[in-house]
Amino acid sequence: MSFGVSFLPDATPTTMSAGDYFAGALEVCEFADRIGFGYVKMTEHYAHPYGGYCPSPLLFLSAVAARTRNIRLMTGGIMASFHHPVQIAAHTAMLDVMSGGRLDAGFARAWLPHEFDLFQVSMDESRARFVETVDAVVDLWTRPGAEAATPFFGYSGVDLLPGCVQRPHPPVWVAAVLSPQSFEWIARRGFGLLVTPGLRGFPALAEMVALYRSTFAEAHAGSGARPRVALSLPLIVADSDAEAVSASDEYLGRYLEVWKSAGEMWNSRTSADYAGYTGVSWMLDNDSPAKMRERTAAVVGGPDSAVEQITRIRQTVDPDVLLWQIDTGAQPASRALTTLRLFADKVQPALSLT
Repeated sequence: MSFGVSFLPDATPTTMSAGDYFAGALEVCEFADRIGFGYVKMTEHYAHPYGGYCPSPLLFLSAVAARTRNIRLMTGGIMASFHHPVQIAAHTAMLDVMSGGRLDAGFARAWLPHEFDLFQVSMDESRARFVETVDAVVDLWTRPGAEAATPFFGYSGVDLLPGCVQRPHPPVWVAAVLSPQSFEWIARRGFGLLVTPGLRGFPALAEMVALYRSTFAEAHAGSGARPRVALSLPLIVADSDAEAVSASDEYLGRYLEVWKSAGEMWNSRTSADYAGYTGVSWMLDNDSPAKMRERTAAVVGGPDSAVEQITRIRQTVDPDVLLWQIDTGAQPASRALTTLRLFADKVQPALSLT
């Protein structure tokens, strides 16, 4: 199991300026590279405190590439339904070249109604548009003279420039949350799976991860390909459990307020492609930092407690990659770096013995 840092900015100009946020995030990425972490992941969102500080994960990861040597650069994820596949393929290939082949291309279907409104994309066609776009990106990376004719875009005879450094293409990851159909599609395509424990917790997540792995094994039997699962969740480690819990009350509480605000958009919206999302804010209204800790939706504690929680996660889901969401609640870089130092010095060595 490898580790990484994950960013989903929830800051606003009143809690942390964009300049301070990115300066701190880049400092954290440099430190993560020095301690041997495998990945840095950044999201894409627009016009809301939930992720809105980063409308372009590729721009952020380009800055990370210039400041680091080894850490892999994961988009987590590009919202494919809002972009033309030629743009995605060319921009990601450019980062792969500039970073010396360190790109991991993660995609997400988007879930915030206002973003679909901004880009004038129908939520009811988001699944079909997403599938067509991701498949087209992979085709553009790998096939000279690529062509496509879909209800959403079309082109012919495209020779992508620049080409990717990694062959046949960068690793592809796709996020899934609720739909078994999504987990099965990701598996059949041979892509890696991006997940979070979310509101439903690890028992429900374990079922979906098992579905992904069994579908992958059936679809790719004898190929040598293997399923890959990357799990993202907040991490707050302190010298003592009490200190970590106190910090998490502030930062997880602030994160939940932003998440609830985003979820409220679903109070008056429905979509056939997003069954189960309508009314999600009512579930979020009942969530709290204590409940997140109780269901291990965040790893919070002193080093010994963190080891115990991560061991339970490994036993339940057995992820290939754990991505620590390190910017939760607009926490300062100093707090994130304290967590990472304690993790590297006291938690990770103990995990290797379990």
